Amino acid sequence: MPKEKEPKKEKKIYLFFTDCKRMNRKQNYEGRIIVKSALTGIVAGVVVSFFRELLDIFAVWRDFFYQNITDKPQFIFLPLVAAVVLTQIFWRLLRVEPLAGGSGIPQVKGVLAGKMRINALRVLAVKFIASVMAIGAGLSLGRQGPSVQFGACVGQIIGKFSSRYGKREIRSLTVVGAGAGLAAAFNAPLAGVVFCMEELSPRLSSAQILSGLIATTAATTVSQIFLGSRPVFDFSALPSVPFGQHWLFFAALGIFCGALGVLFNRGLIAALDAYDRISLADANKFLPALFLSVAFAFVLPQILSGGDALVDELFFARHDLETLLTLLVGKYFFTLLCFGSGAPGGIFLPMLAMGATSGAIFGEIAVAFGAINSELMPCCIIFGMAGYFTGAVKAPVSGSILIMELTASFEYMLPLLIVAFSACVVTDMTATRPIYASLLQRSLQKNKADNRP
Repeated sequence: MPKEKEPKKEKKIYLFFTDCKRMNRKQNYEGRIIVKSALTGIVAGVVVSFFRELLDIFAVWRDFFYQNITDKPQFIFLPLVAAVVLTQIFWRLLRVEPLAGGSGIPQVKGVLAGKMRINALRVLAVKFIASVMAIGAGLSLGRQGPSVQFGACVGQIIGKFSSRYGKREIRSLTVVGAGAGLAAAFNAPLAGVVFCMEELSPRLSSAQILSGLIATTAATTVSQIFLGSRPVFDFSALPSVPFGQHWLFFAALGIFCGALGVLFNRGLIAALDAYDRISLADANKFLPALFLSVAFAFVLPQILSGGDALVDELFFARHDLETLLTLLVGKYFFTLLCFGSGAPGGIFLPMLAMGATSGAIFGEIAVAFGAINSELMPCCIIFGMAGYFTGAVKAPVSGSILIMELTASFEYMLPLLIVAFSACVVTDMTATRPIYASLLQRSLQKNKADNRP
């Protein structure tokens, strides 16, 4: 009998040391990921901060230029010539790296799903240059989509140059880098992590969530060091919300803005399909959007670029219903034209701008019918952003957390969630796919058709 017990004892000892080695490998992996996540967040924060600063400089130059030629019609040919030059630059840059076009978030989703392969350094360089030019020229595109792609590329680069654990480690750094890019773009670290969990990689482990928090915190810290702690939107002096009296109103606001978000979702796909059917040369497909940006610079400058200036204007100045409808319709079709052309830039910020305008429209109607007091108009604007975003992206938690961080107040959490989930109901009832999933599927199908012999 004693002889039979000896092998069992040796086996237990062997299993014990095997478990210890496995635990050590796991701890080493998690420790390395945490350190690299912090580095990814820092580098992504530097890249996105530089990107934001350049866009601000371009916006100032653009406004100064148009203000100085308003009373000098003989110089109107200058921005038209610039538009022709820019379309040639975009065409050549996107020939070098086709995956640098569009938003950037669908491309990140494709990489994480293993359906796309990219040269991260080349995408980062081309996307950076092209996005600065496109958004700086006034196209209705946002910086947040490119910022997510910048962060994902930074994570991939760091992972490939220092990985000991292969694809698993590279994928983790890609995810946390994407969240860091969004966090630096909005000064919103929690929204960056939640967006990764809800939109990019739903099956994050607790260690990956911790790494994401470290990366987004590092990126936000770097962004605030370079650009200050000023928020993307100036939501100061917000009124308190008597939620118990108005929960039905907020649900209705969510349904209204969610329906418009669904309409944007479908319009965007229709615009891409329309561009594919039009027999425009690749070098000329950006011209209509660039020429229209010149026209809007004189008659409707609020809808140029991403839309942060439009949101601030809505928050601090009341507009009549006709003006609000003009702004919404103009921003809607201008965004479809710009994004449909394949120009580099995102739709994240334009969606928020259209959501704010939609909320203002709903608020003005509600005030006219005596449903709410005019003091709640700012709340309609910020809650409309969450509703519209959810209707298009179907990410209610990300939208709510993002707006909550932008307002720097937990007081609005409950009404924000009501608005977001009401918008989500509209998305479900209309069987509308999230916009980034639709864009990824469309891109994959197009690539498959182009490569078919």
